[in-house]
Amino acid sequence: MKIIRKRTFIVLYVCIIGFIAILLRVGYVQLVKGEVYIERAFDLWTRNIPVSAKRGKIYDRNGKLIVGNTIAPTISIIPKQVKNKEYVINTLSTILKVSPSEMKKHFEKNVSVEIIKPEGKNITLEEAKRVIAADLDGVYISGDVIRYYPYGNTLAHVLGIVGSDNQGITGLEYIYDDYLMGNFGSQNIFTDAHGNKIGDLTGEYTTPSSGLDLYLTVDIDIQITLERLMDNALAYYDSKEIIGLVMKPKTSEVLAIASRPNFDLVDYQKYDESIYNRNLPIWMSFEPGSTFKIVTYSAGLEEGVFKTTDHFYDPGYAVVDGTRIRDWKAGGHGEQTYLEVIQNSCNPGFVSIGLKLGKEKLFKYIKEFGFGKKTGIDLLGESTGIVFNESKIGNVEVATSAFGQGNSVTPIQLVNAANAAVNGGNLNRPYILKGFGIPNTSTLVFREEVELVRRVISEETSAIVRDALERVVALGTGRGAYVEGYRVGGKTGTAQISQNGSYLSNQYILSFLGIAPMNDPQISAYFAINSPKASIQYGGTVAAPIVKELIAESLTILNVQKQNGGVQREARWWVDKFIYTVDDYVGKNRKSIGFHPYYKFKIVGDGDTIIAQSPEAGEKIVQDGYVTLYTN
Repeated sequence: MKIIRKRTFIVLYVCIIGFIAILLRVGYVQLVKGEVYIERAFDLWTRNIPVSAKRGKIYDRNGKLIVGNTIAPTISIIPKQVKNKEYVINTLSTILKVSPSEMKKHFEKNVSVEIIKPEGKNITLEEAKRVIAADLDGVYISGDVIRYYPYGNTLAHVLGIVGSDNQGITGLEYIYDDYLMGNFGSQNIFTDAHGNKIGDLTGEYTTPSSGLDLYLTVDIDIQITLERLMDNALAYYDSKEIIGLVMKPKTSEVLAIASRPNFDLVDYQKYDESIYNRNLPIWMSFEPGSTFKIVTYSAGLEEGVFKTTDHFYDPGYAVVDGTRIRDWKAGGHGEQTYLEVIQNSCNPGFVSIGLKLGKEKLFKYIKEFGFGKKTGIDLLGESTGIVFNESKIGNVEVATSAFGQGNSVTPIQLVNAANAAVNGGNLNRPYILKGFGIPNTSTLVFREEVELVRRVISEETSAIVRDALERVVALGTGRGAYVEGYRVGGKTGTAQISQNGSYLSNQYILSFLGIAPMNDPQISAYFAINSPKASIQYGGTVAAPIVKELIAESLTILNVQKQNGGVQREARWWVDKFIYTVDDYVGKNRKSIGFHPYYKFKIVGDGDTIIAQSPEAGEKIVQDGYVTLYTN
C-alpha cells in the first residue's frame, strides 16, 4: 500500500508540475509572444491584391498638365474561392472578349492570388461594371490607374512609354521612374487554409502613395505649334523624316522638341522599335550643311582672320590642293564683303575663312562649340556625332568642314552651338527637366539651374554674329523667314546625304536655324526635312517659311512684343520672289486645306466642298500670293 500511495503522489506531482508548465507556456505565448503569433496567423490568412500607385504627373514650364492618370480597373482572382470555375471562366471570357481556353490558364495556377493579365489588366469602366454585376465568387476588382495624355501623342518621344506594370520603359518615364513610381497599395482579404473567407475578419485597404511630379522646361503651346507644322510639312512633302527643336538661347532650356515619324503612346506595340526608341533631335547625326557656317564665322571673327568689311571675290569655285570646290550659285557671287559672304552663304568665302584659321584653330573651335561629344542633355539616346581627326586630314577636309561638309552633328549640338554664338558667347548644357514637385501642390523640391560649360567667344564677337545673321534673313538666303517687327536672324542649310562614302543624287536634308529677336535672343528654332519630295531642294525656300511661322507664333506665345529698328528687308525681295504652279483643290473638303509653304489660301463661302478656285490648277502664282477657294 505504501508503494502504491507513493507512486500515486509521484504521478500527482508530475501532473501538477506538467499543468504548471503548460500554464506558464500558455501565459508566455499569450502575454510575451502573442502579438508575434497573431501577426503570423494574419499573414497565413491574408491574401493581398495589389493596387497600382499613381505615377507622378508631368507638367510643362507653366504648370499645364501634359501627362496625368486615369482609373483603369484590374481583375484578380483567388482560385480556391471560385466554386463554379466553368461558369466564372465563361463569364469573364465573354466580358473580356477572350477565349475560354486562354482564361482557363489563370484558374489552373497553384497560387493564392492571380492577376488576370494581360486580359483583365487595366480594363474599361464598362467592363468593370459588368464583372461586378455578375457577382462572381473569388473574383475581385482593384482600382488601378494608367497614364492619361490630354494632348494625345504630343511630345511622345520625350515623354516615353509606360508598360502594363506601370513602370517606365522609355523617355522621361524611364529616366525618372524611381521618382515617378510612388508606392503600391493593396486590398487585403482574410481566408482560411481552404481559401474561404473568414467572415468575422474585415480586410484592410492600404492606399497607394503618388510619386513626385515632373515639371519640364517645355512650353506645351509652342510644342503644339511645332508638331502641327511638322504634320503639315510631312503631309505636303512626304519626306522620310522631319526634325524640330526650339530652345532658349540664353539658358539652353528646351521649349519644344519633336520628330516624325511619330507613334502612339498607348498602342506603341504597333510600331517598330526604331520609331519609338529614337529621339531624332538628339540621336540622328548628319552633315549639317550651311547652318554650320555660324560656327566657322564666329571662330574667324574671334581669331581676327577677317573683318566684316574686308572684301572677297567669288568666281563660283575655290581650288584647294588641286581639288575644285564649287559654290552653290553657278558663276559665283563676284566681289563682296565678308558680311555678304555669310549673307549669301558663299562656300568659297567660307573655304577662305577655314584656311585662314588653319586646321588646329578651326577644329579647336569646332570642339569648343560642343561638337564631337554629347551635350549632356537629360534625355536618353544622345549621339556624339563624328568629327574629323585633325591629325589625319589635309587642307581639302579643312575647307569642306568650314562650310558644313565632312563632319556629322546632331540637331541638339547644332542649335546649342548657335545659342552660344548669339547669347554673348556662353556654351551651356541643354536641359529639359525644370524640377520635381510635391504631388497636388505647386511646390518644387528640386529646381534645375543653368549650367555653363565654357565661354567660346567674346561678347563683342557675339554681337557681330547677331548682326550678320539678321542680315542673312533680311537681305540674304534666309529671307523666307523674315517676320516684320521681330528682327529674325538665322542660317539656311542644304546638306547632301552621304552613304557608303559617297553622296546620294538629289537626296538632301533641307534645314533652317532661326533666332529672334537678334538684339535680345529669346528663341532659337531649328527645322529639318529629310529628302522632301516634289520641291525645290533649298533650305531657304522649303524650311525657312516654316520656321518663320514657328517663330512668329512662339514669340506671340512668349508675349515678346514687336519692336522698331533692325535690318529692314530689301525691296528687291519683292522682285526676286519665286513663281510656283498652283495645285488642284476642286472637289476637296475645306477641312483638308492646310499649310502650303509657297502660297496662302482664302476660302469664300460656308460650304464643305471646294467647287472652284482662282488661279485655276496649273496656273502660276507669285510666292506668298493668295489662292481663293470657293465653296458655293
